[in-house]
Parts: sequence; C-alpha cells; structure tokens
Amino acid sequence: MMGHRNLARMLLTHLFAITPATLTWSPKVALVMIVCNVIAIGIGKATIKHPNVGAQLPNAAFFGGMSHAALLGTTSLGHIIGIGAIQGLAARGVL
Repeated sequence: MMGHRNLARMLLTHLFAITPATLTWSPKVALVMIVCNVIAIGIGKATIKHPNVGAQLPNAAFFGGMSHAALLGTTSLGHIIGIGAIQGLAARGVL
C-alpha cells in the first residue's frame, strides 16, 4: 500500500509535468500589465471610500489624489488582473 507522502509526491510530480511553460517578458506583456494596472486604479478611484487617507505620494495629483496605501492596493489588484489577462492571452496565442 502506498503511503500518503508517496501519493502526494506522485500527484505533485504529475501536476508539475502538465503545468504550461511561462511566457517570457516582451513589450506586449508589459503593455497588457500597464493597461490592467490603469484599469485597477480606475476601479479603486471609483470604489474606495476614502482614497486619500494615509501617507501621501510625492505627486498625488498625478494619481488623482490617492494615498500610498490606496495606490499600493489598486496596483496589487492590477497585477492580479494582469496575471490572468497575460496567461489567458498567451493560452489563446495572442501574446
């Protein structure tokens, strides 16, 4: 009978074997990530109740008066959206 650790190791080995290759960086990939971050900043501006509370950015007007925390949160969301967009576009052969 196979132990739990051997079974888990075997399953992980098979899982890693079917993982698709990652996409290399290119200007197209960068453009998709930038667009996703701009969209996320727009979503944040529309939905964050107090976007200017906290430490201010050096040029807050450039980011619409958002604080450091609001910008960090929105760009984190932008990267999450960007990862999905890049992987999806790569799977379809667009990137």
